[in-house]
Amino acid sequence: MARQREFDRVDALNKAQEVFWQKGYAATSTSDLLEAMQIGRQSLYDTFGDKRTLYLEALAQYSQDSVTDLLRNLKGDTALGAIDNMLQAFAGRPKRDNAKGCMGVNAISEFGTGDAEVNALRDASGKRLNQAVEALLREAAAKGEIAADTDIAQATAFVAATLSGMKISAKAGASIATLRAIASFAVQGLRG
Repeated sequence: MARQREFDRVDALNKAQEVFWQKGYAATSTSDLLEAMQIGRQSLYDTFGDKRTLYLEALAQYSQDSVTDLLRNLKGDTALGAIDNMLQAFAGRPKRDNAKGCMGVNAISEFGTGDAEVNALRDASGKRLNQAVEALLREAAAKGEIAADTDIAQATAFVAATLSGMKISAKAGASIATLRAIASFAVQGLRG
């Protein structure tokens, strides 16, 4: 008869995610994971596979949750107001989260474009967010909030780059006031 797991898989994954988020993939040892997850080595391998498989699952979950949070805040009275709300909500995150930066941006910094599986996760989460932002920018152009001839693809990339820059600035210790100012300046820039 198979022995039942004696731990909560979701809780263990969340704990592993915290370690990877804070330390990155290469700097995280199996011992770090076992200690944080409060499980034995065999349970780690039986439940999650190896360290890399666990990392990819943690990164996928982080990316899903992060984009869902951003999309939840992507609302407002106007299209640009919705984009501003999303950026401002990110700027107001708790300092403890800002100090770790963004696990997705951290992964890009660690792996670059050399890891196909990390790239696929990044591309999938980026696509979800970019489609929503692009739709709002099209609405903004149609309603005269931004110039009708705005290159929507470039404007979408600008919002994505602004958000990435805010994530890096947050990790570097930027204050909430500074992050809010960056967000406001970006939205003003979209207005032209």
